[in-house]
Amino acid sequence: MTDSEPVVLIVDDEEDVADSYAAIAARRYEVRTAYNGREALSKLDESVDVVLLDRRMPGLLGEDVLAEARDRNLDCRVAMVTAIDPDIDIIDMEFDDYVVKPVSREELLDTIERMLRIAEYERALREYYRVTRKYVALSSAGADMNDPDITELLKRRERLGEKLERTAEQFADIDFHALFRDLEEDERAINEATGDGDVGTDDPGLGSDPDGGDE
Repeated sequence: MTDSEPVVLIVDDEEDVADSYAAIAARRYEVRTAYNGREALSKLDESVDVVLLDRRMPGLLGEDVLAEARDRNLDCRVAMVTAIDPDIDIIDMEFDDYVVKPVSREELLDTIERMLRIAEYERALREYYRVTRKYVALSSAGADMNDPDITELLKRRERLGEKLERTAEQFADIDFHALFRDLEEDERAINEATGDGDVGTDDPGLGSDPDGGDE
């Protein structure tokens, strides 16, 4: 992942389609294009934040590229952008979004932004969990909780919590289904951690119903 301009990899065997998507996305992001699955894998590395991936391509299919990306444990969000209507076969595919062509300029940019927000939330949530566990471990060990380093740790946790709340406010209901694709264990762990020590239980975005009700 990058700390500067997000990197978007656009993969489509129809070169005019890939180039048109690239022209739209290049106004906001650093863009790479690939016209087949093999080329996509050669351009897919840790610096890529979002992949817009066609399914039906000659040679290596989009789902094969997706599987390889997951096997490499690359921390990128993948949206399938395809003319193929979703069917039961997508259940085991580890993509983050599925968009059926034709795709408008607005829908394309919205998809990329949604993937970036999900990635930002996941990173912040993992860091929030790590900070929480450090506090719980120190508290359980009888550390001096007035120590300046521990005070700073709590402030860091508070800042992360505020960031999580701000990011969560940007999500539509549908985003939450993708958001927790690989974070269910983290959510349970944070709830357990905050119940073990003196840390508050007002964890943003956790244990809440996207529709606004209580679980």
